[in-house]
Amino acid sequence: MFAGILAGCGPGTKHYVLVDQALQAGNPARADKVVEEAESSYRSKDRVLYWMDRGLTLQLAGRYQESNAMLEQADQELERLYTRRIRTEAKAMLVNDTALPFEGEPFEQVMVNVIKALNYAALGNWTEALVEARRIDHRLNLLSDRVGDQGAYRDDPFARYLNGLLFEAAGELNDAFIAYRKAYEEYRRSAAWIRAPVPPLLRADLLRLTDALHLQTEHADYLASFPDVAWRPVRDTKDLAQIIVISYNGRAPHKEDQFLDLPISLDALKLVLVTKGVMGPSNQNTRVAESLLYGLSGRVVRVALPHLVPQKTRIDHVQVNASGSSGDFNATSVLAQNLTALAEKNLKDRYNTIAVKAVARAALKFGLAEGVSRGAQAAAGEDAGPWVGLLVGLFSKFLAVASEEADKRSWRTLPDEIQVARLWVPAGSYAINVRPVVRGGSLATPALAHAVVLQPGETRLFIERLMQ
Repeated sequence: MFAGILAGCGPGTKHYVLVDQALQAGNPARADKVVEEAESSYRSKDRVLYWMDRGLTLQLAGRYQESNAMLEQADQELERLYTRRIRTEAKAMLVNDTALPFEGEPFEQVMVNVIKALNYAALGNWTEALVEARRIDHRLNLLSDRVGDQGAYRDDPFARYLNGLLFEAAGELNDAFIAYRKAYEEYRRSAAWIRAPVPPLLRADLLRLTDALHLQTEHADYLASFPDVAWRPVRDTKDLAQIIVISYNGRAPHKEDQFLDLPISLDALKLVLVTKGVMGPSNQNTRVAESLLYGLSGRVVRVALPHLVPQKTRIDHVQVNASGSSGDFNATSVLAQNLTALAEKNLKDRYNTIAVKAVARAALKFGLAEGVSRGAQAAAGEDAGPWVGLLVGLFSKFLAVASEEADKRSWRTLPDEIQVARLWVPAGSYAINVRPVVRGGSLATPALAHAVVLQPGETRLFIERLMQ
């Protein structure tokens, strides 16, 4: 029964191990099947998380339209949840934050639209890709207006850069330049924490488009700022085909509970010290025993806070080779998005608020347990009162400790980093090889291959998932 109470606090996560194994084996279809079969482990409050996870695994399996159908459901539900019900917040104060509907962090919400845009681009549906690009722009503008802190996550340089890629591929150079400029400004504004420098590709894009649009002042400024960047004018690339490779590298960070057990008597302090000495640091395996011991004591208040566990990729970059009748063409990917850094920044910015709320919740639950115990004793009468009050008090305090849990939900099928590679080639047939290189310079898994026929002026986008 106790294990059931604890299991009911949050959604299941065991299937993520199987998802990672399937992706590691290069079998995204199996990874998607794992998420589909695990649907029942996502509670009703976690529907958005299910749609996010499924949307990404469907994308990796090449089922882009189905992926967008899932992500559209997530997008619509996020709009509906924008205004949260007061009674749901009250329930969270009595249990924990997993009682709230999952909405994702701001950067995860942006990634919903990013992945939808990439799906449309992979399908070659540039009209819908631009619709999604404008939705990204709208979401980011709202976020910027809502977040007053200039040092917080209030914009997304990678999402802006992707918009630039999409607009340029569709021939809308003015919109592309605006998106590239915003991306450049945001990479620089968030440089202290994003751990993703301005991509050299972006510098070349700014030089190319300011030249094409005859923005002489801006072009001169960028030339002065980027004296060592090689770039090609638009007139030299307009009859070529373009290959864009989006590489998802590694695994997103996940969250674990960090339990703080606060004794409110000397005996309780001794109990906590002995418990930690015997069982070690608190974790999911020790929760039942600790909840029983602290419930029996009745003088220990438990606070749960989320702790982020990074899973940094070993991949430094990927090498892209396009081999065809016109020759061999090569490009090296560059870092464009550090999702682990975004998760760390988001948690850091919210940590004080989370901590204050967790302490208030723990104190409230302890006070309610005390009140329930005394109320049961009074209701039972003098003869049975002491025993009834003791039993009810023990159980209510056990529940107060056992139900305390941090909100560890996150979009765990996301990668650690996103890298981008671009190259222009003459029209024709090509064998495209994508080979990851791990830090230190050694090659990782065998090359991933594609065969493609490209027309003049055509842009083709490929998405890879690398788990190293």
